[in-house]
Amino acid sequence: MPGIIKERLFTPGPTPLLMEAQASAMVANVHHRTEAFRQIMRETLDLLKYYFNTQNDVLILASSGSGAMEGSIVNLVSPGERILIGTAGKFGERWLGLAEAYGIEAVKVEAPYGHPLDVGEMKQRLEQAGPFQAVYVQATETSTGVSHDVKALGEVVRNYPQTCLVVDAITGLGTTELRPDEWGLDIVIGGSQKAVMIAPGLAFVSVSEKAWKMIANAKLPRYYFDFAKERKNQAKGETSYTPATTLIISLHSALQYIKGLGRENLIANAALLAEASREAAKALGLKLFAVSSPANAVTAVCAPDGMDSGAIVKEMRRRFGAVIANGQGSMKGKIFRLAHLGYYDIPELFAVVAGLELVLLKLGQKVELGSGVRAAQEIYLRRAG
Repeated sequence: MPGIIKERLFTPGPTPLLMEAQASAMVANVHHRTEAFRQIMRETLDLLKYYFNTQNDVLILASSGSGAMEGSIVNLVSPGERILIGTAGKFGERWLGLAEAYGIEAVKVEAPYGHPLDVGEMKQRLEQAGPFQAVYVQATETSTGVSHDVKALGEVVRNYPQTCLVVDAITGLGTTELRPDEWGLDIVIGGSQKAVMIAPGLAFVSVSEKAWKMIANAKLPRYYFDFAKERKNQAKGETSYTPATTLIISLHSALQYIKGLGRENLIANAALLAEASREAAKALGLKLFAVSSPANAVTAVCAPDGMDSGAIVKEMRRRFGAVIANGQGSMKGKIFRLAHLGYYDIPELFAVVAGLELVLLKLGQKVELGSGVRAAQEIYLRRAG
């Protein structure tokens, strides 16, 4: 293969890293039990409130987002209590796995892959099959490229004073409008390797006053993922255990960048890339996997009939250094996923669509070169002027 091949991430995590955040990490030589670090920690927690669009407490955990998901189970639920889980993909199914691990009875509302959850069915289960200690859902189901209506679900759960709504917004934050305080999203979860544009290793969790009252009475065992313990320590600019200092300093820099850019502009960037990607795929004769309510975080595209999506993923990387994601579980080989979060802009999208056209052509798919790029360009002109 002639020339230089520069690898670029177009995956829904890890995502492209913000250069300023990388530079901060390179000089992050500070001890965590010093006033210098406490100041950074306090500022970072305030910036996270802006990023989350909340006045609720936001905690930082040294883990992947799955650690915060586990924490939202063990901090809210007691043995013998029941929870309601909405699932429509691999990450919704993670809630079920966590409930099983702790012996918690979970009632499931399930939508087919590629479809959003039916809020009406969730409401019906709350009315007829309760009581439930908490409701667990995703804001965006990254495995399928679908967005769930957490605003409508929040309006439903608000009528149940003893039930918390927990939202995995790990790919929803920074790509989708979320108003936790207005919508009644009691616990919202984020992760560092997504739209916040830094490396993996941190999880974030916002906690409402309603949730704190329930946490005070929850009886499941917990030690590391103890939200009340973290709340007490992080209010002082410290953590209960050794923090990931380098990542927190990198996060501080990334959140300053996001605040300067504007949270709404970060979300608009993802929305532009998502719409342009969907139109590009359709122009190339490809089917979108999300039947309705497509997410801004990632676009899931069906492979052409008779073609393994893994071949597309492999060729995109081999020819152009473009790392895109295959489907997960039963969808592996059937779909590929192109992400729109992280340090990612419209010229990169034009390039990856052009590369996709060539890969499809080389794999035997009939493609009019330039048609996908043109569709993406037209969306850009329509939105950006």
